[in-house]
Amino acid sequence: MPEFAWPWVFVLLPLPWLLRRWLRPVLPGQALRLPQAGLQLPQAARTAVRGATPWLLALAWLCLLAAAARPQRLGPPQAQQRSGRALMLAVDLSGSMHTPDMQLAGQPVSRFGAVEAIAGDFIARRSGDELGLILFGSHAYLVTPLTYDLGAVRAQLQGAAVGLAGTQTAIGDAIAVAVKRLSALPKQARVLVLLTDGVNNAGTIAPLDAARAAKAAGVRIYTIGIGATRLRVPGFFGSQVVNPSADLDADMLTRIADMTGGRFFRATDSGQLADAYRAIDALEPMPQHGPSLRPRHELFRWPLLAAVLLLMLANLPRWRLRERPA
Repeated sequence: MPEFAWPWVFVLLPLPWLLRRWLRPVLPGQALRLPQAGLQLPQAARTAVRGATPWLLALAWLCLLAAAARPQRLGPPQAQQRSGRALMLAVDLSGSMHTPDMQLAGQPVSRFGAVEAIAGDFIARRSGDELGLILFGSHAYLVTPLTYDLGAVRAQLQGAAVGLAGTQTAIGDAIAVAVKRLSALPKQARVLVLLTDGVNNAGTIAPLDAARAAKAAGVRIYTIGIGATRLRVPGFFGSQVVNPSADLDADMLTRIADMTGGRFFRATDSGQLADAYRAIDALEPMPQHGPSLRPRHELFRWPLLAAVLLLMLANLPRWRLRERPA
């Protein structure tokens, strides 16, 4: 059954009657200042409003008030679907993420450029998850706390820049920041996706110590090691092939993932990076029903349309009178 969001609007119902009662019509001689003192205007005969016009005007005013009171129809209760997962992304912004050894749509891009594009699509598909973002280099920073606003997380990732958090790599500190945020939540599926291209060479917490803390808190860590294994660079005697990922500590990342019940992914190109995110995206959610919501459907258009039609009908005799020849 429809209900009104602002029912107090109906206190204005007697307003036209009060205005008509208090504001008496003024005689022409009193309303206008004439240039000649003795000049008087003939008083026009007051024509009473007869017929159905007063009722049409009253109904039009009632419809206008009904539209202003915002009539609404409540829909059936709908439970919010949430996955019950709290997922934190930790992205490496050290100086080596500038290395242009990745391909995206046939064009060479930096490692962070590939992460920005592919992780952005991964974020957009996580509807129902709480997502947070940690950026780390020489230090680890929580940029976006856990939120259901996926657009905010994606915007923060796209607005980041390599070297913003320093040029070194503090993997242990990044894990510790994520564990602190995830362990404060009620028991549910807690996941950390850690992406890096190097070895831990900064910070105050060893990566394996942070992984033990994550295991105790029930946080699963999925690690992604990014970086190509072959890159042709110009040299003094011509170009030569080098391994730009020689510093990547894949063994440590594998131990962190195995220790916490996660999995290690090696991404040497953008295709493998996308496959890694798809594998993580395939995790079965834990259905959780949020608080029920009742959608509201606004119905003000119908009484507003009725008021316009009633006003047109009430003024129809006047229009006919004007069109009648003298």
